[in-house]
Amino acid sequence: MGERLCEAIAKAPVRPARARTETILARDLIERLRDEEAGAALTALFGDHPKAAALVAGVVAHSPFLTQIMRFDPQALLAALDADPAQRRDALLAEVERHGGPDGETADLMRALRRFRQKMALLIALADIGGVWDVVTVTAALTAMADTAVRLATDHVLRQAAAQGKIDLPDPAAPGTGSGLVVLALGKHGAGELNYSSDIDIVVFFDPEIAEAAGVAEPWSFFVRITQAIARIIQERTPDGYVFRVDLRLRPDPASTHVAVALPSAYSYYETVGQNWERAAMIKARPVAGDLALGARFVADLAPFIWRKYFDFATIADIHAMKRQIQTVKGHETIAVAGHNVKLGRGGIREIEFFVQTQQLVFGGRRPTLRGPRTLEMLGELTREGWITAQARDELTASYLFLRTIEHRLQMRHDEQTQTLPKQKDDLEAFARFCGYPSTAAFGKALTAHARRVEGHYALLFEEGPSLANEAGTLSFTGTEVDADTLTTLRKLGFRDPGTAIETVKGWHFGRRAAVTSSRAREVLTELTPALLVALGRTADPDGALAHLDNAFVRMPAAVELLTLLRSHGSLLTLFADILGSAPRLAKVAAMHPHVLDSVIDPAFTKAALEVEGLTRRIRNAVGTPPPSVEDGLDRLRDAARQENFLVGARLMSGVYPAQAAGQAYCAVAEACLRVGFADTRAAFIADHGTIAGAEAVVLGLGRLGAGELTPSSDLDLILLYDRPEDAGPSTGGKALDPVTWHVRFTQRLIAAMTVPTRRGTLYQVDMRLRPTGNKSPVATQFSGFEAYHAGDAEIWEEMALTRARVVAGDAGLRQRVEAAIAAILSRKRNPAKVAAAVLEMRALIAKEKGEKDGWDLKLAAGGLTDLDFLAQFLVLAHAHDHSSLLAGDTPAVFAAAREVGLLTQADAAGLTEAHRLIADVQLWQRFTVEDAFDPVRVPPRVLQRIATAVGRPDAKVLRAELDETRASVRSTFTHLLGAARRA
Repeated sequence: MGERLCEAIAKAPVRPARARTETILARDLIERLRDEEAGAALTALFGDHPKAAALVAGVVAHSPFLTQIMRFDPQALLAALDADPAQRRDALLAEVERHGGPDGETADLMRALRRFRQKMALLIALADIGGVWDVVTVTAALTAMADTAVRLATDHVLRQAAAQGKIDLPDPAAPGTGSGLVVLALGKHGAGELNYSSDIDIVVFFDPEIAEAAGVAEPWSFFVRITQAIARIIQERTPDGYVFRVDLRLRPDPASTHVAVALPSAYSYYETVGQNWERAAMIKARPVAGDLALGARFVADLAPFIWRKYFDFATIADIHAMKRQIQTVKGHETIAVAGHNVKLGRGGIREIEFFVQTQQLVFGGRRPTLRGPRTLEMLGELTREGWITAQARDELTASYLFLRTIEHRLQMRHDEQTQTLPKQKDDLEAFARFCGYPSTAAFGKALTAHARRVEGHYALLFEEGPSLANEAGTLSFTGTEVDADTLTTLRKLGFRDPGTAIETVKGWHFGRRAAVTSSRAREVLTELTPALLVALGRTADPDGALAHLDNAFVRMPAAVELLTLLRSHGSLLTLFADILGSAPRLAKVAAMHPHVLDSVIDPAFTKAALEVEGLTRRIRNAVGTPPPSVEDGLDRLRDAARQENFLVGARLMSGVYPAQAAGQAYCAVAEACLRVGFADTRAAFIADHGTIAGAEAVVLGLGRLGAGELTPSSDLDLILLYDRPEDAGPSTGGKALDPVTWHVRFTQRLIAAMTVPTRRGTLYQVDMRLRPTGNKSPVATQFSGFEAYHAGDAEIWEEMALTRARVVAGDAGLRQRVEAAIAAILSRKRNPAKVAAAVLEMRALIAKEKGEKDGWDLKLAAGGLTDLDFLAQFLVLAHAHDHSSLLAGDTPAVFAAAREVGLLTQADAAGLTEAHRLIADVQLWQRFTVEDAFDPVRVPPRVLQRIATAVGRPDAKVLRAELDETRASVRSTFTHLLGAARRA
């Protein structure tokens, strides 16, 4: 037996001034007991254990609720004090289990649960107040009490229903199993962190198919009645009190759904309209009753809803908005002592929970260790993952434990679900003493210190401060002398070279840039400058961002439109500054074409869909049907593409798109442009030269376009294929052309439409060298010649390139035949050893000619994208004959298919897929943030940090180390698999 509670007591509340322990115990407890034997036993125990006497006296002085329990059941008080508290807890749990048997009556179970709750409440309070149990042990005991109550109530109503013939229970000894009923605990109950007088948040779901198999005639109405019966057993007040208040409102759309929700409806709700606060709630979801296995599967299946595959930074603003709403509506905007809410107020428990949960939602999709339900454990994981410091962890942990302790003391007084401190002076003084402080002042000092500390940590991540302009210190750009205070302010804002920044801004005001010389532009610029500099200071490269803006002013004819737009939309200013500091390509577009920013402030900005058909319609509407002229059509096509590509980049910057989706979106824009360009070019060409009877043509996309992995700087690898009847003659127009010449010239005009600079700039660079025999052949390839070439003359690298080919524009009939032909080419039976040898030889040649030592060249470096793509292409060419599922197009899909057919182990496939995701994401961010070759020595450190954060790593050092480790693993797998195949 462990140490008895009366012997382990470490502290006690401070009694009221001048009140003696003996007087309190005798007058307010012992003399009011009807059980004289118990009174005598307690008097003797108090005499032998002064700390126990002091503890109970303090409880009697400050907690009417606990005093009532002790008077009603002095034997429970004796048993609690005279036993090891852990053993007493376990004994009470075991005792109440005996009342949950198959033959019990509802009234008996309700009585047993309520008396069980009173005994547990007294034991937990004494162990908590006496310092015998810490907060974690206390909340675990409270959670065990709730779990037991919900499970016993659930089992009881299911057994009753079975006895009435309304359900056939597969296992009467475990009524929930096979019943189709799922009871989940959410909130603190689900996390195992229940507070002392908490409601319990439960949600009830049911599986209609399982229920019908168990003989339930009308599952919906049956489980609604079951849920209502469970809630009644637990929360109805009787002469014995209640067990817990039950809150069922965390179910999907509680205003329009019943208390029990069908699982298919729940899945549909969460997948389509589930909100961020519901994601946060489901972090803590835990099956506690009913069919536990079914509940666990449901929670596991919700993982994609809760844990986004990529970092979800938009969650921060959403959850913080909810926090602000709580504070505004309920009046918790400031920190005070009297009347302060330790949960919802500033610096309260909710801020610590939001601090943890928001980062879990943002980062947990890529960091499974951050998916735990418990606040303190996740603070530790956030530290281990590098997202917060050890100091932040320790300070928030200490404050959390302090605030939870205060919360429990508040609730122990009157068994109220409250977190609000007393407002009256005398009441607050008494509560401070209950918490162990000699005065209100001492208590207030401790509370305020913790609240301020929590508020500070929360603000670093989430708080919206004053407007950007108000954050700036002294900023003076007048006169000929450099203002010292302005230098200091700019340094604080993040500028490495504040002197140059001052000269740049002075140059604007002195009229050195034509774009800002008009009186209106200078007026808006003067008003905007402080906020603009603050916004630039927050970017990855403040000095570079300012230089980009200055260069833009050099090129722009007028800046008043841009400046006015930025002044009117604070969020747009922040994004524009971020673009200037992190995405030079986007910065040039936004500066030269401010209208592209209009789409960012459109509500549709955050509702992007990766859908080529919709994009094609949008671009077609912008170009016109038909365009007014060929030249005007080309201009409009460039404008539309610029707008759509800018949107992709802005959505990537804003977190609407993860990197992989951005790559797909860039491809979707290119494909839509090709479709519109193909149709308009052919229409104009036919107007000049007529048609070739029966001819068809398609554009084949290869490389990154074919794989759906374009970056902002990618060329388009294209092949134009055409087919015509054998007896086709010249075209029908006035300027007739033979079929070959017709298609060659049409292809040349299509390439020009996509590449030629016009008044509105360029569209894409196009590479046609992947066509049969490359530059030695005409730019248009006849389909029969394409098939013949790949039947005998094609080299292995050409067949490898074909693994990523797909038709992106052209005629539907030829599209089907081309796709079938490519599948047939790739599915030919080949000797895997010969394919492996050719792939290895080609990889070695590339390494020799272009190098593979630069660890930041993620395409060519050993273990980089080339290795990954070559390995996937080997798998296709060597094994597609036997496994058609390998014809999957992109590299990760090939790895997945290879795993399914046993060509890759589970571990290899997972490692290669994750490696491709990381490396491809980093490369896209490299191309996005740096225009020239990526040199980490020349790239500003904050740009490196931006890239690291974007792909889920705490800093550039960690990212580089992980990239090196990942590439080493890829190279090892690449060498092993291809080496083994070559030797086979």
